[in-house]
Amino acid sequence: QTQLVESGGGLVQPGGSLRLSCAASGFSLGYYDISWLRQAPGKERERVSCISSSGGSTFYADSVKGRFTISRDNAKKTVYLQMNSLRPEDTAVYYCHAVWILNDYWGQGTQVTVSS
Repeated sequence: QTQLVESGGGLVQPGGSLRLSCAASGFSLGYYDISWLRQAPGKERERVSCISSSGGSTFYADSVKGRFTISRDNAKKTVYLQMNSLRPEDTAVYYCHAVWILNDYWGQGTQVTVSS
């Protein structure tokens, strides 16, 4: 079965950390550029971070720069998003998105809630 599955979300206090994982099955993740996006209630989906297929290029939204780190392990077919110094405004459903030429896959999302 071809799918992306996110995991690692949860409830964390402000200032805390979480590591999200995006695991691929049924296709070769190594060909794909990967993005993490998030959507908070009542807000538009926002691109948080991206990583190229080789891992050589990354992008971060200004809102997370210096706090989040994206990485990938193509051998494990997994992309990670390390999130540090979390803030209440980081609360959202986080999605991963894989894109290669005309192919793309979405995960189902994982909830991240930052609250005391």
